[in-house]
Amino acid sequence: MLNISEGEADSYYTYLSRGCKLCQEGAKMVLFVTGICGKNCFYCPISNERKADVTFANERLVRSDNDIIEEARQMGALGTGITGGEPLLKPEKVLRYIELLKSEFGKQHHIHLYTALPLDEGLLEKLAFAGLDEIRFHPPAAIWNDNIGNYANSIKKAMHIGMEAGLEIPAIEGATEVSRTANELGCFLNLNELEFSDTNSEAMKLRGYRLRNEISNAVAGSYAIGMEILQTTEKGHLCTSRYKDAVQLRRRLLRIAERAAREFHQVTEDGTLIYGVITCNGGENSAQRMTDLLLLLGVPEELFLVDKQEIHIAAWILEEIKIEVAADAKEMCIIERYPFPGGMVVEKIPL
Repeated sequence: MLNISEGEADSYYTYLSRGCKLCQEGAKMVLFVTGICGKNCFYCPISNERKADVTFANERLVRSDNDIIEEARQMGALGTGITGGEPLLKPEKVLRYIELLKSEFGKQHHIHLYTALPLDEGLLEKLAFAGLDEIRFHPPAAIWNDNIGNYANSIKKAMHIGMEAGLEIPAIEGATEVSRTANELGCFLNLNELEFSDTNSEAMKLRGYRLRNEISNAVAGSYAIGMEILQTTEKGHLCTSRYKDAVQLRRRLLRIAERAAREFHQVTEDGTLIYGVITCNGGENSAQRMTDLLLLLGVPEELFLVDKQEIHIAAWILEEIKIEVAADAKEMCIIERYPFPGGMVVEKIPL
């Protein structure tokens, strides 16, 4: 009988790779190398915006190598997960990024990579030499029953070279065959609860998939399939929809927020930032006049920041002085947003 451990947010596992443990801490930067991929998996959740040859470090568009380093530093990343699209359609870029991260943060910076391609020994050796610690293969669902041998050979070669290797697939019908292969190879298997997204919903509905309920993006039945397969998977992990949002994403946001927050920010338990915004009336020197008024009212300089025609200020202070500054303000509000530059606004409350 396998010893199945219960994680957070309905996740379960018989084994966690090093990459999964760091994701669990929210300590992994997500390096999206390219949105190009020729597999056309019907369940692919990638947004249309990213289905192009673009690179993102977390939510930051990468224009230079320095963007990657800055993003990793901003969140205090202990590792990086390389993904796509299919990252290994750009192998030279992947190798350069691995070397960049290892050079900047040291060998202890753990790097794992997702790929839907079976790889030859030559490329695997290049990846290992560059510093790749862990590789996760995603064979498309169409070949699970009869043509997974090339992936099995790649896993054997990766393990022989010294990388941790495994398989990562959605928890859907047919995944039992992949679990059997993982047990035979002695590698890990990550099962992801299948989810609807804006881009895959039509293809999913055509195949008979339905939402579990009205408040979740998870597919009905996927969790049950994952739990059934986990019971026979020697090195398995069922990663649930709720786990990705409630644990992995939240902890990553918290790491970023704790480092990005200024004195006037309130960091929420979800890793978002709350603060007040005064939009100046736009007249000549209006921002300077507002600054002078805030200082006259006794607001400490560290509790507000001038950003062009906006004043970012501690929310509780704005609540107290809103009447005094109203005459010189075009708009006043309290906002909650994600903690990175240009982060999405979660809520805006006009004052």
